[in-house]
Amino acid sequence: MITVPLAFREMPRWWHDAAGREWLDRLPSLVAEQCRRWDLQVDGGPLHGSNALVVPVRRGAEAAVLRLAPPGDDVSREAEALRWWDGRGTVRLLEADVPARAMLLERLSARSLQSVPLGEAVPIIADLAARMAVPAPPGATSTARIAAAHLEEFPRDWERQGRPVPRRQLETALGLAAELAALPPGGDAVDGDLHCEQVLAGEREPWLVVDPVLLRGDLEHDLARVLWSRLDEVADDAELRRLVDVFARRAGVPGERARAWIVLRSLSYLLWGLDQGLTRDPPKCRRLLDLFA
Repeated sequence: MITVPLAFREMPRWWHDAAGREWLDRLPSLVAEQCRRWDLQVDGGPLHGSNALVVPVRRGAEAAVLRLAPPGDDVSREAEALRWWDGRGTVRLLEADVPARAMLLERLSARSLQSVPLGEAVPIIADLAARMAVPAPPGATSTARIAAAHLEEFPRDWERQGRPVPRRQLETALGLAAELAALPPGGDAVDGDLHCEQVLAGEREPWLVVDPVLLRGDLEHDLARVLWSRLDEVADDAELRRLVDVFARRAGVPGERARAWIVLRSLSYLLWGLDQGLTRDPPKCRRLLDLFA
């Protein structure tokens, strides 16, 4: 029987999620049952990110990991994404049991790109984004559609949260959202959740993406998350601007569009974070808005 890490139990996502807390209590038996179904042997202590529990396992001589996701997570979409990329910049999917929200994955190191200095990590993120830019499936949600949704969401949520940023920043964001929504939809696959904690060291390739969200359109869609998640490491605003330029050059995307997405993602996360009662991340989003909006 595995023991669920205390750090996983204490994550904010479970604070208001009774079904999730019940799932945490059932995890040891769920892991045992999935191991029985797939003829797996537990091969180490469990690990976790923000979205799932990961248990090192073996099936014969093959080293892998068993990933179990909580109620409400759409494992079918992630499995489809991993099948679509088929190891091109991503972890390989070996098995999937969608009703059980379980996947058997290629085993990677526990070391993430978070352990690499941000100045070195940003070019790696950019290279991965470019490597994953294969033709996307026609049904994938476009980044232009996400930008269009912000046109309705931003004014409503800005008012509801007590106007947490200056009106000029809201208006800048709305103008950029309108521009991005009007662009012809790009056809390349995009990981909508690409940041340092979602990139692990591997043997097949030096770095591979886990937990991807398959979109199509702008590769720079989630650059803001790369920055705000490690913003405490960058005291100099000029260095932040330089990192954005580095990403744009390496990924082959327009710098203006990269900065536009930083504004949209920062405002979106700030408003969501305030609604969820977060206290650490909204100030980081405000700093990015002050710099780029």
